[in-house]
Amino acid sequence: MSSCKAVLVACAFAAAAPTSSLLSGCAESETAGLAPEPGAEIEACGDLDGACAQSGVIAPSSEADAILRPDALPTHYPFWVLQMNLCNSGIAKCYDGGKSVPEAATVIQGSAPDVVTLNEICQPDVAQLAATLSSVYSGSTVVWAFKAATDRRTNAPYKCKNGQDYGIGLIAHIPAPFNGVQTYGGVYASQDTASAEERAWLCIHAVGNFYACTTHLASTSGTIAQNQCKDLTNNIIPAVRSAGGGYAPTVLGGDFNLKYKGSPDAQSCVPSGYFRKGDGDVQHIMATTDLVFSSSRSIGMSHTDHDAWFVALTAP
Repeated sequence: MSSCKAVLVACAFAAAAPTSSLLSGCAESETAGLAPEPGAEIEACGDLDGACAQSGVIAPSSEADAILRPDALPTHYPFWVLQMNLCNSGIAKCYDGGKSVPEAATVIQGSAPDVVTLNEICQPDVAQLAATLSSVYSGSTVVWAFKAATDRRTNAPYKCKNGQDYGIGLIAHIPAPFNGVQTYGGVYASQDTASAEERAWLCIHAVGNFYACTTHLASTSGTIAQNQCKDLTNNIIPAVRSAGGGYAPTVLGGDFNLKYKGSPDAQSCVPSGYFRKGDGDVQHIMATTDLVFSSSRSIGMSHTDHDAWFVALTAP
């Protein structure tokens, strides 16, 4: 995939608050010595709220298929992040009959991201799009995770109109030998009590490699969205790193429902050691400063109310 990705680089860019309870139980992780079968599902219990996130691994079919690289992000590796809000609950006015998922697959195929952050999706959407990313990076390991929002009325997972769990997702290509993945997720302590949907966060740790997180913050109160964002960046992600064994380069993508220079300002929850790149609206990608910003672009989408947001980074 490396030569294909180099071609894509040339083509794509020639023009160009309250703290949630701290982690307990920690995530189960798949280890390199216990390589999962392709598509195997992992039950991960590192959640702050006690409910397990769902996750899975699509591994190479044999050791011979694995791409052997150093035990971390390779030096100067082009590390790309794609954020998408697919409006696929079946409830919101922007829903377009499920067409945003195959459209997202096309975007993934065309942009070859290493990390995909997903909002407003049903749980099976994540596994489906993970299979798409796996086809892009044939021979490498791809992992996925999903965290449902909580329904305040039932204290159970919020549901899409079709009855599937509704929430946020992560998909990641591991550009090095697979040493395991840890999955962490939870709901925020600060929530808008006028909404039945309690917003969630989700992180994965590609062991020895990187952390990736996503969230979809409150849409009805900027103050609550800001509280959630600060909780995630200042408290939750550091706790995840501590549980995961320490620092690694970190990316965070999501629909923050906050705008740059808005009120509140999306920049207000960017902690020291990070930078933020936004789409001019409510979608943002943050990264630790050891990841070097290369470029960014919006990718038009017709079947959701948000264009995709793509940020190209380079590993140190």
